[in-house]
Amino acid sequence: MSASACKPPADLTPEAGPERVSARRRPALSPSRAIDFKQCPLKYRLRAIDRIPEAPSRGAVRGTVVHAVLEDLYGLPAPDRVPERAAALIAPAWARVLAGRPEVGSLIDTDGLEQFLGEVRTLLDSYYRLEDPTRFEPESREAQVEVELGDGVVLRGFVDRIDVAPTGELRVVDYKSGRAPGLAQETKALFQLKFYALMVLRVRGILPAQLRLIYLSDEQILTYAPDEEELLRFERTLSALWEAILEAGRTGEFQPNTSWLCGYCDYKPLCPAFGGTPPPYPGWPAGVQESPEETLADAVAE
Repeated sequence: MSASACKPPADLTPEAGPERVSARRRPALSPSRAIDFKQCPLKYRLRAIDRIPEAPSRGAVRGTVVHAVLEDLYGLPAPDRVPERAAALIAPAWARVLAGRPEVGSLIDTDGLEQFLGEVRTLLDSYYRLEDPTRFEPESREAQVEVELGDGVVLRGFVDRIDVAPTGELRVVDYKSGRAPGLAQETKALFQLKFYALMVLRVRGILPAQLRLIYLSDEQILTYAPDEEELLRFERTLSALWEAILEAGRTGEFQPNTSWLCGYCDYKPLCPAFGGTPPPYPGWPAGVQESPEETLADAVAE
């Protein structure tokens, strides 16, 4: 495989998780930030450069708890990964999420907590109808992966789960607490899968046999078998996108791009397309040539 066009990367293993990577953390391009810029450069700027906080949503918090439970579940021995154990992990996972982000507590009042945790349980029940976690051992879970491409583009992302078959085939799995995308959103889902596939190819020199998105709300699975030539074309697309981001960073010209998504954007009051005024451009982060990166919350809140 032609995977030599990159600098020595972080290994895609459990040891290369957030703790190890944080010691050499660099701003980088992630699936979420790349999609932000493609959808609306101004949204990218306000989120990634100005870092204006957005109000958390109940759905995003629910997704974060589901991810935390599944991460904990795969930390147990395979025979113990039964539905009852998963249910017992819900309350501790919620407590950790709340401790890390106390502001999300305002979304769920005390009287509604039981209902909220029940929603998490429903999504986990759906998961068990799609996969049997007692039948395989994932190689890694919630791994943060980074790779620098040959032209200097730094890619980073959180990968929910990586499975390796005894014969060596590799599968990348991403959990989604929402519904499977309609036609209008399939391109976004495919973009994310290609991003993960390219990172794996460049880090390991192995073309993943399968990438899988598991949608829990409607119990759908979207799979993608990547082609190496297609991924190399996608790599060039990311490089061109990176150049556009850098140029916008130099000039401060992050233009709004209106679409139906504007109705769901927290930054709408600051958008000139809707009569708003963004704050003064703070400038590209000093001393770096890359954009701010994805966080774990970004990765799991979809």
